[in-house]
Amino acid sequence: MTDYDKIILGIDPGTNVLGFGIIGVSKNELSIITSGVVKLNKLANHELKLKSIFENITQLIEKYLPDEVAIEAPFFGKNVQSMLKLGRAQGVAMAAVLIKDIPIKEYSPRKIKKAITGNGASSKEQVAAMLKTILKLTELPKLLDATDGLATAVCHYYQFNAGEQEKNYSNWKSFVKNNPKRTS
Repeated sequence: MTDYDKIILGIDPGTNVLGFGIIGVSKNELSIITSGVVKLNKLANHELKLKSIFENITQLIEKYLPDEVAIEAPFFGKNVQSMLKLGRAQGVAMAAVLIKDIPIKEYSPRKIKKAITGNGASSKEQVAAMLKTILKLTELPKLLDATDGLATAVCHYYQFNAGEQEKNYSNWKSFVKNNPKRTS
């Protein structure tokens, strides 16, 4: 693995599909190390899914040795049972990180979208397209859950490393002007 100043693991927790993305930072340049998904929908019950999440996050941490982890917060939906299951998935993923003493930060889906595209209401496809530019990818991951994991990692980098804390943009033009590397 190339020497990086920092490695960031981004997690998009889910109970059927968990997305992840790992980026490396070297001299304030971002590059993708890996991304992917953990498919959980074929497991027999919720407990086995939670166990698999814990084991897979632990394996990612041990293989890629991230310095920091960012995780997407569950969004509020109408189905309470789904929210509980998603919250448990996020909690188990966080426990796998915390047991390794790695700093972890949580971001709302809206904040992640805004960090990547400048618009908190962007579609998953718009986020993916912007990530292709930011990370200079030739092709996007097949599943948007993997892209969401990458977006979470990039959002974390922007929040704490690129001096973009809480900037608000009045329109797309001002976002582009203030973020030339993210839109070229």
